[in-house]
Amino acid sequence: MGHKVNPYGFRLGVIYPWKSNWYARKDYADQLHEDVWIRKHIRSRLSRAGISSIDIERKGDQIWVFIRTARPGIVIGRKGAEVDRLRKDIERYTKKRVDVKVEDMNQAASESRPETDAALLAQGVAEQLVGRVAFRRAMRRAVPTSMRAGALGVRVQAAGRLGGTEMSRREWYREGRVPLHTLRAKVDYGTAEAKTTFGQIGVKVWIYHGDQIPYREQETERALARARVGGGRGSATRTSPPSAEVGAVAVAEVPVAEVPAEPAAAEPVVAEPVVAEPVVAEPVVAEAIEPETAAIETAAEPEPETAEGGEA
Repeated sequence: MGHKVNPYGFRLGVIYPWKSNWYARKDYADQLHEDVWIRKHIRSRLSRAGISSIDIERKGDQIWVFIRTARPGIVIGRKGAEVDRLRKDIERYTKKRVDVKVEDMNQAASESRPETDAALLAQGVAEQLVGRVAFRRAMRRAVPTSMRAGALGVRVQAAGRLGGTEMSRREWYREGRVPLHTLRAKVDYGTAEAKTTFGQIGVKVWIYHGDQIPYREQETERALARARVGGGRGSATRTSPPSAEVGAVAVAEVPVAEVPAEPAAAEPVVAEPVVAEPVVAEPVVAEAIEPETAAIETAAEPEPETAEGGEA
């Protein structure tokens, strides 16, 4: 009860990948401390660069550092001078080859925009607190900005001597929904610290981006799709190999297929007129009466014949 869990670590391996990708045995502790120092050094040196995340990859004696930032010009520097300085500092500390790559968050291909990034939003609130902006105004201003940018839920929290009071407290504002207990909920989490004249104020931000299918479920769905495709191919290959048998069956099936395929079976059904003929049994009654009428007609017919003969 009451334990606070980091939303990123809570979903690690479910919907979020690791921020450091490498394999080590005996030198695991040394490489871990190197990663911590690299992140701390970059953030302290580029505190105003709007850095969202720092990912590290290793392979042998090569290190790749990926920096996602909203202000790439500050990170790169004039003609790449700042990036080269960072690379040399890391190489001097780790004694390995280092390659620093900068990713611009303002590009269309970027996963998240600066307005919907929790780390950048927390940094923005902290900078306003340092600039003596009222904490309530800074927090209320950050929430609708992120919601208009496409976030489904935002929560901003500040803790410390808010407003310069003697007793520290905690206040937060929320808009939308932020499901912290749902593992498939994509919740971005960021923190920042504002060093003011009356003490240090901590800022935390949670941003809900929607649900994401876990990696394991995606793998199972792909495996099922492969099995379905493979099963269909297997059934097709089973019927096709015996060419001679298929030919014999085809020859035997031709007449069988012709019988049901002939519309003649359907044509007799067109014997609807036959069904209609018995219904026209009324003429049968008329036929029985026809002899009398025929006699009358035959009796009446001679008159014109005699007339015609007389005329002749």
